[in-house]
Amino acid sequence: MSDEMKFTDTTTDVTDASTDTGGQLGEKAWYVVNSYSTHEKKVAENLRRRVESMGLQDLIFRIVVAEQEVPVMDRETGLPSTTVDKETGKVITKTRMKNLYPGYVFVEMIMTDYAWYVVRNTPGVTGFVGSSGKGTKPFPVPREQIEPVLKRMGMIDASMYDRYNEGDLVKVIHGPLEGTEGNIVSINRETGVVEVETVFFGRTTKVEVDFSEIERI
Repeated sequence: MSDEMKFTDTTTDVTDASTDTGGQLGEKAWYVVNSYSTHEKKVAENLRRRVESMGLQDLIFRIVVAEQEVPVMDRETGLPSTTVDKETGKVITKTRMKNLYPGYVFVEMIMTDYAWYVVRNTPGVTGFVGSSGKGTKPFPVPREQIEPVLKRMGMIDASMYDRYNEGDLVKVIHGPLEGTEGNIVSINRETGVVEVETVFFGRTTKVEVDFSEIERI
């Protein structure tokens, strides 16, 4: 999943599904919830409160609004704006939080009838991505699509490393080397440092990047 990824914007019908079908619970997975743009944080907070008050911690887990800290650009110069830190007296770059996916909230949950009912009836939620409507449950987001979102948030799971091997072609998705492509030379699971062989100015060069900064191509 990248910034250019377009979700299928379909809204589920709101029907009373407050009882589960019974049997063993399914596996937890990530789902995408629709909300009004600029209301994502409020929706996430509303859902967290419902999970807490209704005791749904065993069905609804992580709730994420995908934001990233970016520099504030000066309109006249086109360069990052700066200010003076009052405590240290040093010049620092002004930053702001940018929502990478306006109108979406990412929810890790076990999709039961009751959990589905609670989430879609949370104030500010307008529906789920990946449902055909007519009371059908949405499909979870594929692992390879949700992984880049989680990485940008610094949410690294040990299982993510299993998809990456030496020789794989990857792209740096954020950080100082954003946009750089190359092949993995080595991966250090303990430190999260990945050595990538790329080409700069016609010459082969090895660079080190954080595991959270790369995505398979």
